Amino acid sequence: MGKQKGEGARSKNRPSSSSLAASLVPVGASSIGFGGYVGSSKIESSSSTEESPSFLNVDNEVAQHLKRLGRKDPTTKVKALTALSLLFKQKSSEEVVQIVPQWAYEYKRLLLDYNRDVRRATHDTMATLVAVVRRGLAPHLKSLMGPWWFAQFDPIPEVSQAARCSLEVAFPAPEKRFDALVLCVDSIFVYLDENLKLTPHAMSDKATPMDELEDMHHRVISCSLMAIATLIDILLSKGVETSSENVSIDQKLASKARITVTSAAEKLLSVHSFFLDFLKHKSPAIRSATYSVLTIYVKNIPHAYNEGNMKSLAAAILGSFQEKDMSCHSSMWDMILLFSRRFPDAWYSNNILKTILNGLWQFLRNGCYGSQKVSYPALLILLESVPPKAVNGEQFLLLFFQSLWTGRNLLHSAADNATFFKAFQECFLWALDNTTSFSKSDSGRNSLSIKLVNGILIMLLWYDYLPINSKNHGETSLEIITRVEGDPLSNDKSAGAKKYSSSYIQELGKCIVDILTHVSLKDMSLLHDFYATFVKDCLALLQHRIFSKIIQEYFRRIINFFLLLGQLPLRKGQTWPWEFLAGPLIASSFTTIKTLDSIDAVKLLSSLIGIFGPVTVLSHIHACNKERCSFSLTSKDDDFIAQQFLQTFRDDFVPWCLLNQTSSSSAKLDLLLSLIQDEYLSDQWSTIISHFTKLDKCYRADTGIPYHVDNLQSFAMLFEKLREKVHSMITENVHRVGALPEHWHHELLDSFAISIFCEAPCYCLSHAQFLREILGGSVEDDKICFLSRAAVKIIFEEILKMLVLYLNTSSFDWARHSCSFLLSLASLDLTVFRKSFVVENVEIAQFAFHVLEGSFFCLKVLDENGTLVSSILAALFIINWECSMSSISGDDNQSKNYHGTELQILPDSQNDTDDHLTEKVDAKLALTSRVHVFCNSLLTRFSSILNLCNLSELRNILIQAIRSSKLSADVISSLCSTWVISLLEVTCQDYNQFQFMLDQLLSEANSWPLWVAPLFQGGSRTATLQCSRASDEINQELSHGNFISFADKLLSNLGVRKVIAGCTEEMPVEGAPSSLHSYSRVWLAAELLCTWSWKGGNALNSLIMPLSKHANDVKSLSGVNIISSLINILFDGALIHGTNNHWIVFCSWTTSDDGVENIEDPFLRALVCLLHAFILKDNIWGRPETAHFIQHVLDKILLNGHVNIACLRILPYVLSFVVRSLVFQSTEFDVSSKDASLVPFESVELYDHIIIWLENAAAFPPLYLLETGNNEALEWIQVVLACYPLSLQGGIGQLKVVVLRNISESEKKLLLSLFRKQRSANSAASTEDDISAVPSSSALSFVELIIAKLTAITVAYCPEELAEEDWSYAMAKLHKWLEPSVLLMEEMAENVDDALTTYTTHDMEVILKKLKNAVQPFDPLLASLSATSLVTFFLFSELVELQKADRVEVLQNIEHGNWLQVKDQIMQNVLRLYFTTGVVESIVKSCGEQASSIIASSRLDYSLFWSLVASSVMNTPEHIRNKAVESMERWGLSKGPISSLYAILFSSKPFPSLQLTAYKFLSTKPIIHLSILKENFPESNGVTNQEPSFFNTMDRISEQSLCLRDEISSFILKPAELPEMALTGHDRVNVFLSWALLLTHLHSLPSSSTTRERLVQFLQDSVSSTILDYLFQHIPLKAIGTSLKKKETELSGDALQAANSARHAISTGSFLLIMESLWPVGTEHMASLAGSIYGMMVQLLPSYVRNWFTSLRDRSMSSAIEFFTKVWCSPCLLSDELSQVKETVLADENFSLSVNKSAYEIVATYKKEETGMDLVIRLPSCYPLRPVDVECTRSLGISEVKQRKWLLSLTAFVRNQNGAIAEAIRIWKSNFDKEFDGVEECPICYSIIHTTNHSLPRLACKTCKHKFHSACLYKWFSSSHKSTCPLCQTPF
Repeated sequence: MGKQKGEGARSKNRPSSSSLAASLVPVGASSIGFGGYVGSSKIESSSSTEESPSFLNVDNEVAQHLKRLGRKDPTTKVKALTALSLLFKQKSSEEVVQIVPQWAYEYKRLLLDYNRDVRRATHDTMATLVAVVRRGLAPHLKSLMGPWWFAQFDPIPEVSQAARCSLEVAFPAPEKRFDALVLCVDSIFVYLDENLKLTPHAMSDKATPMDELEDMHHRVISCSLMAIATLIDILLSKGVETSSENVSIDQKLASKARITVTSAAEKLLSVHSFFLDFLKHKSPAIRSATYSVLTIYVKNIPHAYNEGNMKSLAAAILGSFQEKDMSCHSSMWDMILLFSRRFPDAWYSNNILKTILNGLWQFLRNGCYGSQKVSYPALLILLESVPPKAVNGEQFLLLFFQSLWTGRNLLHSAADNATFFKAFQECFLWALDNTTSFSKSDSGRNSLSIKLVNGILIMLLWYDYLPINSKNHGETSLEIITRVEGDPLSNDKSAGAKKYSSSYIQELGKCIVDILTHVSLKDMSLLHDFYATFVKDCLALLQHRIFSKIIQEYFRRIINFFLLLGQLPLRKGQTWPWEFLAGPLIASSFTTIKTLDSIDAVKLLSSLIGIFGPVTVLSHIHACNKERCSFSLTSKDDDFIAQQFLQTFRDDFVPWCLLNQTSSSSAKLDLLLSLIQDEYLSDQWSTIISHFTKLDKCYRADTGIPYHVDNLQSFAMLFEKLREKVHSMITENVHRVGALPEHWHHELLDSFAISIFCEAPCYCLSHAQFLREILGGSVEDDKICFLSRAAVKIIFEEILKMLVLYLNTSSFDWARHSCSFLLSLASLDLTVFRKSFVVENVEIAQFAFHVLEGSFFCLKVLDENGTLVSSILAALFIINWECSMSSISGDDNQSKNYHGTELQILPDSQNDTDDHLTEKVDAKLALTSRVHVFCNSLLTRFSSILNLCNLSELRNILIQAIRSSKLSADVISSLCSTWVISLLEVTCQDYNQFQFMLDQLLSEANSWPLWVAPLFQGGSRTATLQCSRASDEINQELSHGNFISFADKLLSNLGVRKVIAGCTEEMPVEGAPSSLHSYSRVWLAAELLCTWSWKGGNALNSLIMPLSKHANDVKSLSGVNIISSLINILFDGALIHGTNNHWIVFCSWTTSDDGVENIEDPFLRALVCLLHAFILKDNIWGRPETAHFIQHVLDKILLNGHVNIACLRILPYVLSFVVRSLVFQSTEFDVSSKDASLVPFESVELYDHIIIWLENAAAFPPLYLLETGNNEALEWIQVVLACYPLSLQGGIGQLKVVVLRNISESEKKLLLSLFRKQRSANSAASTEDDISAVPSSSALSFVELIIAKLTAITVAYCPEELAEEDWSYAMAKLHKWLEPSVLLMEEMAENVDDALTTYTTHDMEVILKKLKNAVQPFDPLLASLSATSLVTFFLFSELVELQKADRVEVLQNIEHGNWLQVKDQIMQNVLRLYFTTGVVESIVKSCGEQASSIIASSRLDYSLFWSLVASSVMNTPEHIRNKAVESMERWGLSKGPISSLYAILFSSKPFPSLQLTAYKFLSTKPIIHLSILKENFPESNGVTNQEPSFFNTMDRISEQSLCLRDEISSFILKPAELPEMALTGHDRVNVFLSWALLLTHLHSLPSSSTTRERLVQFLQDSVSSTILDYLFQHIPLKAIGTSLKKKETELSGDALQAANSARHAISTGSFLLIMESLWPVGTEHMASLAGSIYGMMVQLLPSYVRNWFTSLRDRSMSSAIEFFTKVWCSPCLLSDELSQVKETVLADENFSLSVNKSAYEIVATYKKEETGMDLVIRLPSCYPLRPVDVECTRSLGISEVKQRKWLLSLTAFVRNQNGAIAEAIRIWKSNFDKEFDGVEECPICYSIIHTTNHSLPRLACKTCKHKFHSACLYKWFSSSHKSTCPLCQTPF
């Protein structure tokens, strides 16, 4: 098996099927088949010249592949050729030689194949064959050489390359290939001749398409012609290279070959009628090849063209200009040009001349049909080869140029345009040089030259360049030919208008200039007409007064024309451009140009001056004005010319260029500057300055107003252009006069600039712009100033005075106070400057700032100590701050000086750069915005101006201003921090400057600081406590709040290290110098902590967290302990200030910061917060620091031998943290202790103190017996309680009370003794004063709270030591301590409900006031007592749960105390508390969110208590919950228990533990069935047995419409508002929670439940599916991708959270795990919730999700959702569905079922008697997004109509219902059963059993007797709006 059997075995390269069968035919047994074929190889007839060789000597395998070559399929041919190539390589030369005859036959045929791959593979195989055969190819060379040579010219490059390679393999040397061609020349010509005689039909069988046959025929003909041409050219033009020995033999062979080639070529020419038929062929390739063949004949066999055939050949060859295919033009031109040179007499044929020339003109007029690059260079050669006498000379030339011009393309590329004009120029110049040949006489020659110049150069070229309509030669009228010549800027859209490209105009101008240059060298007289035309046209253009875009374009063309003339390399003595063009134009046009306000005219004059020189042009103008016009100035004296130049400059150009501001002013100023020459700069500049001052004096004398605006603007523009000129010279490092700013200084200019500040009564933009231009310095690199240093100083002093004058009128005191600092620093006096101004102060400041803004860096010219610059900088910063303060303060009085009227600021401005100043805007705001932007720009580049100012002086001024502003009570001081931070960073160059400036900013003031002040002693920094102030006095110190806010901003931006620690971040922590904290500011940290909260921040966020991070960084530094110093300061402050807070109210059992807020004393509050952060939260302090601090505290307890009550009151707070620190950080107990066997965790010294404290506490009488005012006993007991810490650990519902110490037996005894002493006294007192009867907080005392905490600690630390009386006491107290809170909350609920239900006012303020009063009685004492009761309750519960042997006695004692009864009471009370707080919030929600937030916020104040309540509620058993719900229902309030739960769940102030508990209640029994729907509908399982009457059914359906509860209906039914909500917003969370509850409720209902079916249908019909869109806003699908190879582990972030949550929800059917981590809400939590909701939806509401999915229009979104579902949701769903089908659908004798889980297929077979049906249900892989496919694979005995009905019915079941597949199959089977029982289906739904209510069709039509489902009929009546039978249409 698998073994090859003989030669018949098949290999890889063997053919199959029929080909292999043919190979088995015995040798010689082949017979001729139909059509003359053997297999696929054609057998030629006996008359053929070449017969197909037989396969007698051919290998069988090779023969089979050769036969496969005859197949039609190109792929088969290529494979056969590849196989042959491999076989040839494997065989020897002798074997392959036997194959050559048959291969030669196949080779010829394959070369004609249509497929290029076949032809290429043929040549590859040929190369392999000849490489193997080598010399064995010689006998067959002649038969192969013809097709081989033909193949070299295949049009496909890769095919022809393969053919060349195969030929080179056979003949590697070129000489060998040449010899082979010579040897086989006859056979080659014969083969090519046969090819030329082929017809399309003779090339292949009839099955080949006609278009393929034509392509094959065209290719064969064109390749054959190219082969003929190349063969003739090679053999006739190449000489034979021979050696000396073989000269005679080779010469004979070469001669013979030439004769043979010539004879064969002549024969071909004759046989094929000179190839004239091919010239007319429709194929361009054939025509091109024919042109090449005829060219080769003319070149190598010219004698073939004789008198007999010359006429016809000449007509055909010269008539080839009709060729329109550009691919043929190259060979066509080669043929025509060679033929014309070889046979010029052919042009003399009168019969063909007209046809030839008409074809040529048409060819040129059509732009050579696209072959410009080929045809245009050939035109000159054509002209040279055409006999002039044969073509009617003059007319020929004129028609030639006109035709050539007509064929130009205006929109060609620059290269094409250059080609055209180069050809046109060469032809035109050649025609001028050869006019003698084309004219009949000498006079005719001159006449022809003039005609060419006038007709071609002027009328065609020039008027195309400048389109002026010349009606009569010599007269010029300005009629612009827009329709004939067009224009790129013309607005004319007519069809006749031409469009010019820029390259066309450029090349046209170059062509004209080049022609003028060449003609001027030969005969200048020919150009006189052109010169005259040029000048007249230019003058006509200047006289045109309407300057449109067209006119501007023509001016640009004239300018460019002169620029081209200026680039000409003229010979010496050649002056024709100036003498005949520019000179006459200037002489005639200067007066006109002066009168025009034309930019283009000025630019034209500027261009002429730039080309020919200012001196030449101006002297010429002067001469023309004096009527001494001459075009040659070389003979004049140089001094005389200079005088003429300066006089013309002074008299004509300066007044004209400095005339009033016009549209051409800019161009005229450019012209004026271009006239300034180095040698005359001083005189010319003085002329300009003097002229300006004269204008000013004249204007002042006439109007009394100085400085005409237009003159100022012109002068400012002049300096702007001058600056650009000087800058370019400096940049280019030009050393000449005028290259430095000093060269342009002038005294008149200095005095004029100063006078603007000193004399002007008003200021405008022109003044400011002028000053900016002459000062310079707008950017740092601008160092060009045209004023002297003295003038610059005066100007900037005046600017400072103006800025100070503005500040002096400010409404802020601090801004006015800064004026004196500024002036004194600069040694100036404002009184000198104060005088009467006609403008407002704001406008003065704007003017000064505008000048300063554009010339700031001009201050570099001042080399003083920088005081002036510092003052100006300080003034700018202060103005910026003053403006920002005034805009924020909102005080109308502050801006009364600025906002009274709207001012048009700097009204004369017309410059685009200052458009924002020309609008009528508020003057103050305009100045503010500009100063602000400028100051910010200065701060970003402050390093570049450091050398301009004195930083120390600048800092001092700004610090004084900032501190003054902070001390004002009417400003917002926090703004100052923003200013200071930027100044600190840019003005402080080192660490010391930075810290010194901070010290200055934070130094003491009247109201700063309030608590702790800095103290400098002995070179070190400490702190001292300020004297105590009353709280109301402190609250009135608003400036202190400003300082605090300022310090907070500094701290947040600069960090603790810089501000508090006094070091920079760049300094390393390890190994830092001892002076690292020489600038430490512990006092500032203490001040912030004592202040605690301020506007915009608080100490907890702003200081403590950064301080903790800093402490972690520096705690390893020796000698540095900022934290310890800070805590000592706060402790000392707390001692001095004292405290009224009692530790017993402070909850030290949790690790949160909530209780800190309730401490009133600022020092104590700060101390507790720091201890909590450093010891418990961040664990920063180690044992040494803790021990050091506690020792410091213990040393303060005794004061002069007496107990320090203040320290005693602080001590419990300290011990709450210190004891924990020592417990957590200690390792083992010292064996030298007094009681080593106990091994306590704390130090011996602290242990001794605890024992002493216990004894002290026990020494006092019981608390109930203490005298009033004796507080020392209370304080000692609090100290003792603080030594026994407890910790609440665990999540909601799993809270546990953890004991944090191991105490000794001595401690237990003392503690138990203290507890029993207090218990005895308390038991006696409780009979007289039962606190539960007095729910008001006033009846409670600290005594009861202390005893409650003592009880909790005793139970926690001494459970085994407690006796039965102790347990009974404790359990009795649990209820009594909790009951007051319950009663108070219930009273609050009744009061609120009564107030809101009976109070009719709509005044919201009154309602809110009543609500606030209602929640006030719940105070911290009551909350702390109740919380302690619950903690003790948890301790009891934990002891009961610990079923250990050593705890049996304890358990027995607890049981004796009626623990179960107490436990039920506690749980009932907890539920009463829980439902009551919820119902209160639910009641007040009707008054709005503000009212609801009052109740919700009240819970946040007692977070521990409510967290304990929530944790207790989570553990309540079901029967307790049932009682609580029933009690709430019977209470009679306006809201019930469900509403209270929803109020907590949807609370406006989230409380995670309460909300989680509410969700658990609403989603579990017994409340789950009451939490969604308003009423509970009866359940109905299975099919209804009895159907009611029709009308009763209609009523039941309409009445029992589902209605969601009000609390969730809006969230479920109206999700359209979700897009406007934040992704983690409160409302969006509530919507998702509502859906989670709804889906949980749906999941809890049985699958056959009627309520479930109706609820699902309700959601399908009434609820929008947009909720799904919002779900996927939280699931980042872009991060998921769509690749099926994507692994789950590759997901990250929210995508992974959502995927896992969806899978978990499907598998568990619960949201509870998600809800436990939902709060506080974050993006990742919302993603998890969204994923779980989607998972439940696809499981419970598949049709609902599918309908939404099919409606999606975003393909990328839908594909991503499909992928997400398919990977993370569908596998679980499919597995569940298939398992459910397999487990629940039972087979019987008629029904069978099979499930294929791998293919997701269910095959259901129903057989009964002679009928049966097989159905296949296929579930998609992305189930349920794609519909389930149902297919009937077999049907027997069932009609097609019924089969289709049943198929549609089942499809409707599985696609449109939200039930399971198993349910659909069961209903479908029931349909079958009923069908065979004779029950008819409903004609509406085609089903017997209704898909929703499982009813049978029972409502029958009285007419047609058909029965319907009642639900189907009701739906039919509702949709059709009529009550007729759906079938017979009779009334039902």
